[in-house]
Amino acid sequence: MLFITVIVALSLLYAIKILRYRIGWDKISQLEVNVFTPKLSVIIAMRNEESQVLRLITELKKQLYPTDKYQVIIINDHSEDSTLELLNKEVKCWRNLKLLSMNEGEYGKKKAIVKGIKSASGEIIISTDADCSFNANWLKKMVSYFYNEKIKLLSGPVGFHQKRGLFHSLQTLEFFSLIGSGAGAIGIGRSIFCNGANMAYRKDVFMEVNDFANDKVVSGDDVFLLHRVKQKYPNGIAFAKDEDAIVLTNPETSFKSLLNQRKRWTAKSCSFNDWHTLYTSLLVLFTNLLTIVLFVFSFVNLHYLNYFLSFMFVKFLVDLILLTPVLGFFKRKDLIKWILPFEMFYSLCIVLIVILSFTNPFEWKRRVHRR
Repeated sequence: MLFITVIVALSLLYAIKILRYRIGWDKISQLEVNVFTPKLSVIIAMRNEESQVLRLITELKKQLYPTDKYQVIIINDHSEDSTLELLNKEVKCWRNLKLLSMNEGEYGKKKAIVKGIKSASGEIIISTDADCSFNANWLKKMVSYFYNEKIKLLSGPVGFHQKRGLFHSLQTLEFFSLIGSGAGAIGIGRSIFCNGANMAYRKDVFMEVNDFANDKVVSGDDVFLLHRVKQKYPNGIAFAKDEDAIVLTNPETSFKSLLNQRKRWTAKSCSFNDWHTLYTSLLVLFTNLLTIVLFVFSFVNLHYLNYFLSFMFVKFLVDLILLTPVLGFFKRKDLIKWILPFEMFYSLCIVLIVILSFTNPFEWKRRVHRR
């Protein structure tokens, strides 16, 4: 009887949470474009990105934003390839580009971001990653949200370059579920996470709430900043639900690299002090753990098969309700057919990743870290 109660309770709690995120997603409307061109600084921490430098700077040069109103600050974090050499050449050719290098004993993305922001002349900071691509209206669209003085931090949409294959399809669905949940949470005023590959915030707000110097977690430059802004300005966070604001990056190329990336993301969860984020993380973990348990028990006793199928039906239905408009926004409705197989893939992955994040180190930019 207790086991059935747990199944029903988790089903209801999960359904309520995901349906609320769908409501939040629907509440976010596309912003009407305002002519707003404050000074802004694009901050990019870079390490061992020689294959991305020229493409990245070319795309940044094409931005349809007044050239005298924006700068690009790239912080080189002790690159071991030809990244620094390429950047030095680009600095000489483009006056909008400013290059900084981390000092000896100084390393990591968070410290790089702080170094860049302290040197920034823009009142709006936009952050992205070296492997990201964006259209020519990206800066103009992102900064337009700050026409509203109440907005302190903006979470931008991030998608994947389309690639073929089941692995990439399932990985893309998992990623879009995170983006959709994060956006939906913002829509209902319960922000939980965002993606540092595409976010913007006011420089003075960052300087006010920044605590990276005392933050010992390797990653999390995006989520921890979001949580600090949320504490100070609970109504000051928005999501850029606009096609022009989408930033594209590449999915992981192998299951091993995917696990490594997710271990890095999961490792920071132990340092969360935001109640909504902790609750959501635990709810998702136990929901997927129960999925695995019911699946295994079904082979031992067919009596559990009905529980498993009922539980999976509820989970699949609410996930479908959230993912359908999200996939429509990213023009990837072709992935809807993979949502059902994704359910089991995700459950196995999330449980495995949590276990590995507590027992195994992860590698990031050729550096090995432990939780």
